[in-house]
Amino acid sequence: HVARLYTGEDGQSHFGSLELSYTEMVDSIVPKVAVATGVEFRRSPDGTVFDWHCSPSRMYMVSLSGQMEFATNEGEKRLFGPGDVILVEDVTGGGHTTKCVGEWVRITVVIPWEEYVRRIGRSPTHFCIM
Repeated sequence: HVARLYTGEDGQSHFGSLELSYTEMVDSIVPKVAVATGVEFRRSPDGTVFDWHCSPSRMYMVSLSGQMEFATNEGEKRLFGPGDVILVEDVTGGGHTTKCVGEWVRITVVIPWEEYVRRIGRSPTHFCIM
């Protein structure tokens, strides 16, 4: 399962889970490919806080190191660490906050979906150092 952060019909952000679709290959079963056009690496030191915001687009976030706490305005919090994957798609509504917790620098691979590239006019292939 992949965690999911989405905007509900009430206009607020909620957590859920996503069952991946898989395609059978000769010797293995792999997830079907989502449309993504770039990759971004983010580095966030412990204690970094991002106040209320919506995601700029639908994107997968894959945690490589450190921990990040996501919180909705309903008070629900989830902690994501190394190996965790979340599909962030609350592009409208109340949004969420994020906070780096623990003693390790958080490094995340961000894989935005195609509409992000159309909106900013380039593929996100740069390193975002925060």
